[in-house]
Amino acid sequence: MDHSPGIIDDRIKKLSRLDERAMQHLFTNIQQAQKYLAELNKLLQEVSDLDFELKYNLYTGIVENQLYNYKLSEIHFKKAIDLLNARGDANQLAEAFIDYAGTLINLGKVDSAYAYLEDARKYLRTFPDDRLEAYLISRIGYLHIQHSNKPKALKSFLEAEMRLKTSAKPLSSKDYYFMTLIKSGIGKIHALNHEPDKSIKAYREVVEICERRGMRSRLSWHYLNVGNSYMATLDDENAIKYFKLGIKVLDDVNQQARALAYANLGYCYFRKGKFQEGLDLLDTAYPLFKEKKDVNQANINWWKAKAFEALGKRKKALTHYFSALEFAYKGKDQNQVAGILKDISEFYAADGEYKDAYEYQKFYEKAVERAMQEVKEDEIRELEIKYEAERKEKEAEMFKLQATGLQLKALRAQMNPHFVFNALNSVQDFITSNDPKLAAKYLAQFAHLMRQSLEYSDMEIISLEDEIEFLRNYLEINVNLRFESKLTYKIIVDEEIEEDIYGVPTMIVQPYVENSIEHGIRPKQKGMIKIEFKLKDEDTILCIVEDNGVGREKIRKIQENNPELKSHKSMGTRITKDRLEILQKKSNGEEVVKIIDLYDEETGNAAGTRVEVLIPILDIEVK
Repeated sequence: MDHSPGIIDDRIKKLSRLDERAMQHLFTNIQQAQKYLAELNKLLQEVSDLDFELKYNLYTGIVENQLYNYKLSEIHFKKAIDLLNARGDANQLAEAFIDYAGTLINLGKVDSAYAYLEDARKYLRTFPDDRLEAYLISRIGYLHIQHSNKPKALKSFLEAEMRLKTSAKPLSSKDYYFMTLIKSGIGKIHALNHEPDKSIKAYREVVEICERRGMRSRLSWHYLNVGNSYMATLDDENAIKYFKLGIKVLDDVNQQARALAYANLGYCYFRKGKFQEGLDLLDTAYPLFKEKKDVNQANINWWKAKAFEALGKRKKALTHYFSALEFAYKGKDQNQVAGILKDISEFYAADGEYKDAYEYQKFYEKAVERAMQEVKEDEIRELEIKYEAERKEKEAEMFKLQATGLQLKALRAQMNPHFVFNALNSVQDFITSNDPKLAAKYLAQFAHLMRQSLEYSDMEIISLEDEIEFLRNYLEINVNLRFESKLTYKIIVDEEIEEDIYGVPTMIVQPYVENSIEHGIRPKQKGMIKIEFKLKDEDTILCIVEDNGVGREKIRKIQENNPELKSHKSMGTRITKDRLEILQKKSNGEEVVKIIDLYDEETGNAAGTRVEVLIPILDIEVK
């Protein structure tokens, strides 16, 4: 084998071309993507390149998942994740975890899927990406469906949809693929809630995306979903139209969707009185069923029995009724069993066989009792699943709360170095300039602030009164020792707020005040900070931190050229926001922290920054 530099360069270029072409077809033309991936894999046997090996495994995992080869998909995702752990960045890992979670959900490995999605969420918390957030939330929606939590599932799908729709960038093929998952999830929730008109709307939107974007790998299922929803509204004409479309799709390799389309099409023909056409379609569907074989074949025999009964072929009808009953018993669907027994009883009664009719009526009543018991058991099981899912969610929230608590504890225990060094240098200046009284005053004030900081670092909740006192001390030190009275501040508290009774998370506002000082005021060496506390509702205080500093856009430009300013990172505000999101239970989806850029009305120039923070009111022991 020739390993000369020129030959290797040519192979790398070919790998790059194959990689690009495979990626272009991942969600539109699966067969073409497979072809390019096969060539890519063959070339990787000749020239080793870990980056292209990583992409080959990622893309193959995605392709095999779409082709229903879930175990093979899992193998490739595991290989890709091993490579990413060694050489990938945070967002690449997050995206791979989200993609792999889809395969795990399809394999029924719900707990593993949840674990990978939580890992992805951790990466995205540090390195945000709206597109990946939308993907992750849509996967969470499907986990909620698995846990029988339809309201939460619907909320997740709607949030994921909104994130993709409001994306600043044009939607990619993968974005549209996830949009089909989101819309399918919404359709499924409406179907489960017996709202067929709403499910029709959602499922049709899926079909429109697939047809417009050439995404055909799951199209037979999408047509089937639309057809089923129309069938639930007794709109047989539209149901027939979509079942026929589902049968014609050749790109979707799954035979189950095609089998169901044939069977349901046959049932629609029965409802229209076209019994022979319906029977022919059921004969076509029968051998195609691979999944839930007993239940589906029970239905086919049941429908055939009804058709033969309508055609006056009573012997054949009875034979199919009993075949249907046999499959129904194997499938253990008591509702199906009860329905078939009822029809057999009525069949015998119509023939004057009253003894047999009575016997099967008794069987029917027992089956109904078992079905009702099953419903109760299912409801209990559903509640248990919901409870367990909620418990795990609360447990995860508690761990997050503890983790952010530890991070904040570390941050509280150490003041911003700029603040500490400047304060101490200013005290030293007072001493050397023969003003020992002022030096002693400010040194005592500084020591008091340090003691407060250390004391509060072990506390989770303090009174709003203590929080404001801490802020006032912190600002006084900044005013007198750092900015030599060129910084002014104002703290305003609504009269209806009881500062000594309301509890708030410890030192929750200080990181935002520090941010205003470091990013807004410090670059211009003077300025004004206004802190306002308003009662939003009985559970929430709205805190507004407003400065007249240089504004976010200018500070970004300054930081690019000033290493000292660039070194200040707002880790405190990020961790504080994480903590508030967990604590704030009644925000109704409202953002817990809003950052608003302020502009001069006359000139249009930046006039500072306004931060609005929703702080939960917590219980404290009244002393």
